[in-house]
Amino acid sequence: MSASYPDKYLIGLTGNIAVGKSLVAQCLVDLGAAALDADRVAHQVILRGGPAFEDALEAFGAEIIGADGEIDRAALGKIVFADQAKLRRLEAITHPPIRERIHQLIREAERRVVVIEAIKLLEGELRQVVDAVWVVNAAPETRLKRLMNERGLPEDIARRRIASQNKQEDKLRQADVIIENDGDIAETRAQVRRHWGAIHHRGTESTEVSASK
Repeated sequence: MSASYPDKYLIGLTGNIAVGKSLVAQCLVDLGAAALDADRVAHQVILRGGPAFEDALEAFGAEIIGADGEIDRAALGKIVFADQAKLRRLEAITHPPIRERIHQLIREAERRVVVIEAIKLLEGELRQVVDAVWVVNAAPETRLKRLMNERGLPEDIARRRIASQNKQEDKLRQADVIIENDGDIAETRAQVRRHWGAIHHRGTESTEVSASK
């Protein structure tokens, strides 16, 4: 169990853009885990009135504000994904409140197995908190197609998003579990179920999870 949270088993779920982390997270939820999405938390902290709103506005200017008065994430993304220094500046603003909120959500989680989905999991202190690192993997061609077909990004922007991230190979080297997600959903679910079974065998599942088996 986690040294920081001895009553819980924490899975750190990571992998670069468009590998299919959300699918794997949902598979784990279906098996009985609680899931926290760092990207969703990142959205919350930059909402007007949130802990990172004013600092982000000061750093990147009024051009990132949409018609609704909130930060336009697409406009902000165009700025930071085109400039590594600006991306690091945004991360310096948002990561502390994101971590604080994630720790709060872990404490509040009612299930013993908690999945933390975070693309930057291995670059921050959460790496030291989780019990196991799960990395979702997919071929570069698969990821490019997903960004273009599922998210509607032009090819040049999709390639820029992929290139802006740390190498997927670095994440794979640090993985306790690798989920290959180039095949169909049934194949991915089968991999997740197999590794979930190892958690079950160690006796870390909740009573609710046991009942679902």
